[in-house]
Amino acid sequence: MHANEVSTEVSLVRRLITSQFPQWANLAIKPVVSAGTDNAIFRLGQDLSVRLPRIDWAEAQVDKEHKWMPRLAPHLPLAIPLPLAKGEPDEKYPYNWSVYKWLKGENASIEQLADPCQTAIELAQFITALQQIDAIGGPIAEEHNLRGVSLKTRDKLTRESIATLKDTIDTNAAFAVWEEALQALEWNNKPVWFHGDLLIGNVLFERGRLSAVIDFGGLGVGDPACDLMIAWSLFSGESRKVFREALNVDDATWARGRGQALSQAVIFIPYYLNTNPIGVRYARKMIEEILA
Repeated sequence: MHANEVSTEVSLVRRLITSQFPQWANLAIKPVVSAGTDNAIFRLGQDLSVRLPRIDWAEAQVDKEHKWMPRLAPHLPLAIPLPLAKGEPDEKYPYNWSVYKWLKGENASIEQLADPCQTAIELAQFITALQQIDAIGGPIAEEHNLRGVSLKTRDKLTRESIATLKDTIDTNAAFAVWEEALQALEWNNKPVWFHGDLLIGNVLFERGRLSAVIDFGGLGVGDPACDLMIAWSLFSGESRKVFREALNVDDATWARGRGQALSQAVIFIPYYLNTNPIGVRYARKMIEEILA
């Protein structure tokens, strides 16, 4: 998916596990189909997973997740990934990597949810609980990523990306949404924890019930509006309304969240158009919801 992506395959995982964690060397290894872009995921036996950065910018996520996931987990109402071991580079693989506890569940569309409105409430409770955790010492958004910061930092790339999609979306409507987001009041409260990539591919369900939130590579402290992207990625109609009411989100934050969702989707599609069909499909659906 990236020009300078490192090749990841079962044989690589087998070699890394055998040399660094021989206690797991005899477990089966299976690639996990995912819309994820920064990391390759492999299931290790029944109870573990291996997460390998594909690209240099993803390696910093390893230390961040090992430091913060165990600290955040006890305060959250849903399961999150817990790192069990940190692997090191070898002569053929250049990055630190992780072994995690396997989390049961699967991605789901709104049509597959047992109760979309109840899901909206439970996910809002998760976001609220995350924001209430003491953020002192957490990774400041300005230093780590472009989520949780002013939308102005994404303005040029977002406008260029909207323009590239002129044959497939209503660009006038998209530019109007983006302008509204830019004009919204900036976050002026204290910085709080945000997930940073809360999209349909990063929430898991068991039998249609919300069970876990995964992929905290974008975790940071700043403006939490970016975590509203899930409102247009997973929810629609009444469930989206319930989600907003459960979070008690003001108009400015809602507009910034909608802008974050639009920006993420329009940037994603051109970059991954020919390499990540699952993610592109999710992004197109989110744009439809945003512009509707």
